[in-house]
Amino acid sequence: MTPELKQRIDDIINNDKIVVFMKGTKLMPMCGFSNNVVQILNMLGVPFQTFDVLSDEEVRQGIKEYSGWPTIPQVYVNGEFIGGSDIMIELYQKGELQQMVEVALAS
Repeated sequence: MTPELKQRIDDIINNDKIVVFMKGTKLMPMCGFSNNVVQILNMLGVPFQTFDVLSDEEVRQGIKEYSGWPTIPQVYVNGEFIGGSDIMIELYQKGELQQMVEVALAS
């Protein structure tokens, strides 16, 4: 990964408390897994930003290397990689996600 791409991804992640790298946008998810993540965050009623990896092939490939996670979507809270769709569902069902985002938004 080039230093420029790493800096670009850093900037995207650190620009907002909750960032989702996904296929499509929060208004129009382009895959079921991305839609799952958007629905969970909408249910929590928290502000979040999305980055459409379909619009930028460099970021689409780079984010996988950046996180060491092979799939999209990828969720970051307070600059920390949380996981993808399955992990978000699991954290939501356990009640841990709500707590995590409350702490992030309060900081």
